[in-house]
Amino acid sequence: MKYTFRIALLVAFVAAGTVSQAQIPSSEYAARRTALAAKLQDGILVALGNPEPEEDFLSFNQSSNFKYLTDFHEPDAALVMVIRNGAIAGSPLLFVQPSDPAREVWTGHRLGIPAVRSTLGMEGRDIATLAKVVDSLAALDQSGTLHTVGKFNSEGPLITRDDQIIGSFVKSNARLSVKEANGEVENLRRIKSAAEADMIRRAVAITVVAQRDAMRLIEPGMNEFEVQALVEYDFRRNGADRPSFSTIVGSGPNSTTLHYNADDRFIEANDMIVMDIGASYRGYAADVTRSVPASGTFSPSQREIYTAVRAAQAAAEAAAKVNGPARATSDAANASLDASLARLGLIESPGAMFDCGGRECAQRTLYYMHGLGHGIGLDVHDPGAATGGGTLVAGSAFTIEPGIYVRGNLLEIIPDTPRNRAMIAKIRPAVQKYANIGIRIEDDYIVTPSAVEWISKAPREINEIEALMKEPWTGPAPRDRATVEAYRSTGRRVP
Repeated sequence: MKYTFRIALLVAFVAAGTVSQAQIPSSEYAARRTALAAKLQDGILVALGNPEPEEDFLSFNQSSNFKYLTDFHEPDAALVMVIRNGAIAGSPLLFVQPSDPAREVWTGHRLGIPAVRSTLGMEGRDIATLAKVVDSLAALDQSGTLHTVGKFNSEGPLITRDDQIIGSFVKSNARLSVKEANGEVENLRRIKSAAEADMIRRAVAITVVAQRDAMRLIEPGMNEFEVQALVEYDFRRNGADRPSFSTIVGSGPNSTTLHYNADDRFIEANDMIVMDIGASYRGYAADVTRSVPASGTFSPSQREIYTAVRAAQAAAEAAAKVNGPARATSDAANASLDASLARLGLIESPGAMFDCGGRECAQRTLYYMHGLGHGIGLDVHDPGAATGGGTLVAGSAFTIEPGIYVRGNLLEIIPDTPRNRAMIAKIRPAVQKYANIGIRIEDDYIVTPSAVEWISKAPREINEIEALMKEPWTGPAPRDRATVEAYRSTGRRVP
């Protein structure tokens, strides 16, 4: 019976057709390039993919913007398009490394130039000819505009590899005016297509399985890295590419560090454990956090903080409406946290302020110092309406993740002012009571035309968590073979 839910969760996504294609169709990538051309209107677009890692034993991951436009997963590639009157003139050109058996002994199979058209629907060219082709196209282009997509820092002290490549084009064609187009691509990425939503759902489903397994595994005396190892094993076992960010397993005092990822402390019986984890499936990210007691049962103090965080999340969820303002979710969570923190004695009153470095800050930020959420997609912090601004339109994918973190040294690091000393005297008993308790609850959501859908249904109520943690550990959840076979069926190199 223990495995039934986990199997059903993964199989349900397949049965519902969420991964029936197992990949985003080439026609969607072509539509993205067409939409970008409409935004840019005229000129030459040069989009640069990520370079080969300096050491060939390091993993390669493609630039998100480049992947979004091309679905090409090999290093040292470039996309070139001639754009006239908002349309692509001729075929997009994808510059790639030629297939080279001697090199592939080290790096693995390359798609090669001839296969670009049949596989990706673009004209393949040798990357060695990129500069010559751009120079020829620039000589014929009437607009004199070179639109660029890549990693640039041309106004800063550090010149990136992409800055150098584009700089060499301009040096050969002084009439070119360079306009960075990263922003236009990221604006297109804000709204997820149905196929992208499928990939996100799959990443989330795998992450939920890992969360459940971790809850069953945890016991005092083990090390954080044992939990990390299980989580990342579950990711790969179920077809994920990799973690979408560094796995966070923070116990005890580490639970109060937002981006703790050393994962090397031994877990003690009275600890809270924050598990902030996410699988990447075909490049699309999940981000799900659960906070659990090492003992398997919440202490009264842990229960009080957890209840406050869960109430804030519930308030934010209730405020999330289709076509509604994203800001409403943050406002609702902040109001809930203020009321809870005041009731627990951790702040003087709802809306109370303190002196923080020559300005006034909400006392709430002593314990909750990050935003309520962010977009998810090709990046774990993806463009799009999240919870700080914009509108929650259909196709939005985002997180809601309130938290309370009572650092053990909090009272010693607050600026020493008369106003703050008075506040510290009032909140000291509560801070000492809840010291080293950190709790974050983070879930993932997709906005459909009719609803804001919660898609990361790992146990999050106190009774659900305690019940699952009482189950004996008998090994990881069975692998979902349907997902793995769908992944294998494309014959593509993983992102």
